[in-house]
Amino acid sequence: MLIRSPRPGDGPAVFEGVRDSLAALRAWPASLPWALFEPSLEASETFCREGHINTLARKELPMLMFVKDGGHYIGGAGFHHLDWDTPKCEAGYWCRPAFQGQGLVTEAVSALCRWAMKDLGMVRITALPDAQNHASRAVAERAGMVLEATLRHERKAPDGTLRDTCLYALTTA
Repeated sequence: MLIRSPRPGDGPAVFEGVRDSLAALRAWPASLPWALFEPSLEASETFCREGHINTLARKELPMLMFVKDGGHYIGGAGFHHLDWDTPKCEAGYWCRPAFQGQGLVTEAVSALCRWAMKDLGMVRITALPDAQNHASRAVAERAGMVLEATLRHERKAPDGTLRDTCLYALTTA
């Protein structure tokens, strides 16, 4: 697998990947509110261009995952809510249905966490999946994160349903 920051011109691949994944992503509207919007090629290209700039500025660190041979877009992973004072960040990740169940997201998240701690000096990386999103929780656990808490009624879905969120963390010590 190849993991890299978005670049101008990646919009078509991201658009196709998001479009293919909408049903799976929309199962978690409180956790992934961006998936509720109808995807467009223009919005996907804007995401890639802004993601490239934000990575260079170290405001956010979105990453794209590709199959090494063939270059097929797998999904997204990366870090947001960066706090360079602590330093800490929050991991986020998703995968196209065609690539699920192969360990690719776990591989990507594990590699990104090692990179963030070793090269960026992060001392804490969190993940905040919906308590019912067992696949996302399993990725956090396989990546070495520890469940610190279940935050009851921490998010609200668009239909008004209150959702519980699991707080996972990976720390340096």
